[in-house]
Amino acid sequence: MFTGIVRAVGRVIASTGTDGAVDVAIDSGGLETGHWRDGDSICVAGVCLTALRIDRGRFAACVSRETLSRTTLGSLAPGDRVNLEPALAAGDPLGGHYVTGHVDGVASVSATQEDAGSLRVSIEVPPPLARYLAPGGSVAIDGVSLTIGSATGSRLEVNLVPHTRQMTTLGSLAGGCTVNLEVDLLARYLARLFDAKWRR
Repeated sequence: MFTGIVRAVGRVIASTGTDGAVDVAIDSGGLETGHWRDGDSICVAGVCLTALRIDRGRFAACVSRETLSRTTLGSLAPGDRVNLEPALAAGDPLGGHYVTGHVDGVASVSATQEDAGSLRVSIEVPPPLARYLAPGGSVAIDGVSLTIGSATGSRLEVNLVPHTRQMTTLGSLAGGCTVNLEVDLLARYLARLFDAKWRR
């Protein structure tokens, strides 16, 4: 479990295809890795991955065929920047919202606009996910917890404040970019609870 509060921006060191999967090596972006252990969960660009071969500010992970089909991680190349967040520990502050790292779909940035130092971003989401989006609700974009400013049809808008632009990869978003999207966990369960076919 994560919070969507990015702790560092790492960089892909290497990416190698193996039998339909991809092995990636990632620089931790200054995150202290001395207490990490093989098998720990790390959120990478919004995707929960298992950290392996951890060594002095870097780690490796295997991205499965299934994950490649559902996320943007298949396009990662050496030098690419990625948002990083270690798993939430008991007692840690919950600054964002509950994020699982289980991406629901890949969305496309349709437009960006400067807005008094912030960046307003319009995103087209896969239509089946639109029902989980509501103004004032939460969404995770590439692992960043954001508040939905507006939601109309399958389009949502979020506003990136200067701190978010500086401390995450989202500051470089532009029209045509694709992003990993995870809808709010509570919205997903509520939608299923109130789905007519589950009513008695």
